[in-house]
Amino acid sequence: MMTSLDGKIMGNYMEAPESGPAGDAFYQIAFGKKPKYLHQGWLSGRVTTDDNFTMYRRPALDEKAPEVPEGDFVAEKAPMYYVSIDPSGRLGWEENTLTYIDTTAHVLEVLTEQASNAYKAFLRKLGISYIIAGKKTLDYSEALTKLKRLFGIETLMLGGGGVLNWSFIQAGMCDEISVVIAPCADGSAETQTLFQARAGLSTEEPVGFTLKSADVLEGDAVWLRYLVKERIK
Repeated sequence: MMTSLDGKIMGNYMEAPESGPAGDAFYQIAFGKKPKYLHQGWLSGRVTTDDNFTMYRRPALDEKAPEVPEGDFVAEKAPMYYVSIDPSGRLGWEENTLTYIDTTAHVLEVLTEQASNAYKAFLRKLGISYIIAGKKTLDYSEALTKLKRLFGIETLMLGGGGVLNWSFIQAGMCDEISVVIAPCADGSAETQTLFQARAGLSTEEPVGFTLKSADVLEGDAVWLRYLVKERIK
């Protein structure tokens, strides 16, 4: 991910000229012609998805839709997936792919059993794949197992927000942290940081990291890579 010098993953700092080279570097590292991580998809939470792609649209639901088959739905296989955590089924998609700069990905929703039949029918109508992982809250292990088994996703990149990032780290589901730091900050107390605990999803129990590499990039940006240590008991 890219952050500001004060650890923000979004905000006004992203519009500053000092952040431009860091943003370009992040994209090349993650999605460029010679990416450093040969991942098959990236994963984000509902709010991050709404902020960047679905823009808080309401889904066009048919409450009278016929009952859909139980279980998961594989609409198609793709070389790249955008995996969206949407436990209750609230995102208002309009098509089954999205494009981030010049990377196109098939949309894949991760739901819980709280998602309605109408929402699952809505996804099926659009040709959007989905998996069910958990009853009321997300089951991280089940989600990753299904993503690998049904879609062949061996490597998945976490793409925020901060609550999702921290939840996966505390659940022991993240191997490495890769952060491009822009030489810029905006001092906001309102925008998300790289990691954020939330009651019911994660705690403020510390997690340690081991430095893997540190590189100075163009425009005074820095690329840091850390391996995640086991959670401190």
